[in-house]
Amino acid sequence: MSDRLDFRDAIARHATLTVNWVSRLSGRGSGTVLGGTVGMKLSPRLFATLARDRSIILVTGTNGKTTTTAMAATGWGGVVTTNATGSNMPAGHVAALASDWSPHVVLEVDEAWMPEVLETTRARVVVLLNLSRDQLDRANEVRQMADRWRQAFEGSSRHTYTVVANANDPMVVYAAQLARDVRWCDVPTQWISDASSCPVCTESIHFDETGWSCNCGFERPKNVTTRLNDHLSIDGIDVELHLSLPGDFNRSNAAMALSALRQLGVDPSGAAERMSKIESVAGRFSVRRWNGHHIRLLLAKNPAGFAAMLSTLDRDASDVWVAINARIADGKDPSWLYDVPFEQLLGHRVFCFGDRRLDLATRLDYAGVDYVVVDDESELEECGEPVALLANYTAFSDWLARTR
Repeated sequence: MSDRLDFRDAIARHATLTVNWVSRLSGRGSGTVLGGTVGMKLSPRLFATLARDRSIILVTGTNGKTTTTAMAATGWGGVVTTNATGSNMPAGHVAALASDWSPHVVLEVDEAWMPEVLETTRARVVVLLNLSRDQLDRANEVRQMADRWRQAFEGSSRHTYTVVANANDPMVVYAAQLARDVRWCDVPTQWISDASSCPVCTESIHFDETGWSCNCGFERPKNVTTRLNDHLSIDGIDVELHLSLPGDFNRSNAAMALSALRQLGVDPSGAAERMSKIESVAGRFSVRRWNGHHIRLLLAKNPAGFAAMLSTLDRDASDVWVAINARIADGKDPSWLYDVPFEQLLGHRVFCFGDRRLDLATRLDYAGVDYVVVDDESELEECGEPVALLANYTAFSDWLARTR
């Protein structure tokens, strides 16, 4: 790669790799952010330079980014550069791009950074999964985020790219409909609570079994090219989709990843077969051991994410562990807990722990769910075997580090 860089960019890339190596060696991080920050300070153009002459897919949305990114990278086959740890802002992107010179790249992108990353990388495909509330004290309202995306697609003219968008999410449709080249995906979408108001006229959107529409004329696109129900069809090609990962939401993620790869000439059937071997992504959905317990780790950061994860639980199992923190990476406002359909846990016994265990217990009490507040996590050693541990971001990271 060095022969593609001028002296300043080569030094900046070397600094990126060195700082990240030291970060990992010292145990002060995963080595995916600090180096990229240093590299961009040394050469502000480093990100664009490292992205040059590569086929890049960007994946963004409120939920499913990390998993869909892994699916696209695995489905592509061969050596693919990707930010597999989920460091989804420019520093993480630079770290990933600096690590090797594969011509194939899949990058997970934070929703707020998508417009800038699209322009910087000149990506060939952008995948828009969904838009819903997340970290209310950090991110803008859903409509504001949709407006930012819409403006980016309307004003972007530096290069040609394709948008692969979820046709069943009105906010995504509003954002993507001005893009020059859109491939609409008809995939199951469980969470519609954040799209009840039309982004065009503010009136109510009507949902039924055929789709959605508003009286102002804003409606679900009819020209879908990817359709997922009992079977998957992409551009008229029937694709066998058999995933190891649980949940209908992961089938939707896979369908959109396959649609993105199709835009770059990848055979969707071969890609789907490669995806079928994925059993966990960055610890998500993995079964880990902790003090004699076997625990399936599920990450859920917001109401839509929790609704999706709750749908995967074994209804015959008894105990569920739920850990909720409220640190900077989680967002400080826990009021979103009241929008999670915890009523789905009726019949389970829920063990509540984490920084916001009392807020969680109050919410479960309103839902009529049997719960136990755990002040010291060592008490969990005496519990029965849990069906799963559902945790938000920092709680999930803590448990990923302490299990194996």
